[in-house]
Amino acid sequence: MHTLPKLNYSYDALEPYIDSKTMEIHHTKHHQAYIDNLNKAIALHPEFENYSVEALLASINSVPEDIRQIVINHGGGHSNHTLFWEILTPENSSEHNNGLPEENLNQAFIEQFGSFEEFKLKFNEVAKNHFGSGWAWLVLNSNKKLEVFSLLNQNSPYLEGKIPILGLDLWEHAYYLKYQNRRIEYIDAFWHIVNWKKAEQNFLSALK
Repeated sequence: MHTLPKLNYSYDALEPYIDSKTMEIHHTKHHQAYIDNLNKAIALHPEFENYSVEALLASINSVPEDIRQIVINHGGGHSNHTLFWEILTPENSSEHNNGLPEENLNQAFIEQFGSFEEFKLKFNEVAKNHFGSGWAWLVLNSNKKLEVFSLLNQNSPYLEGKIPILGLDLWEHAYYLKYQNRRIEYIDAFWHIVNWKKAEQNFLSALK
């Protein structure tokens, strides 16, 4: 069954950008709750026990109707958060690369957005204008092109046949203890802790 992934860093490692208490609650309470509810739903249909959460979401129409929305909500929450933890790091690789992402992803930003800075402006605009709970996403679509958009709640890009490269949690539980209603400050802080090496890996894997 699905289990809570371990973090590659301590809860206080992302200070001052994300505080320790938020990380601990977010990981051990919110993410764990999504996993618990997903596992309860899957237990009703054991034939899906060996599916990865990404496979469940990518083939959502084959999931029985009585648990489909649970898989969307809680499977999405599990998948989204698993990626989120992986693309955060206390050692922002962009700071060791002249402030830029890794080579292949950076080239894709140049080709599709004009520059890395133009991509950041687009991503920030989407994140800052998103209403309510949800996520801002950088994905690779079926045409092997990058897209930036937001989705409500815990909806996953996999539901739309798109592969997430980078995501930012816009739910208040992700930032409220430190930033309160200052979501824009949280979005700006995000760029200091992006794991560009992992984003590069996600991009190259998605291209395959």
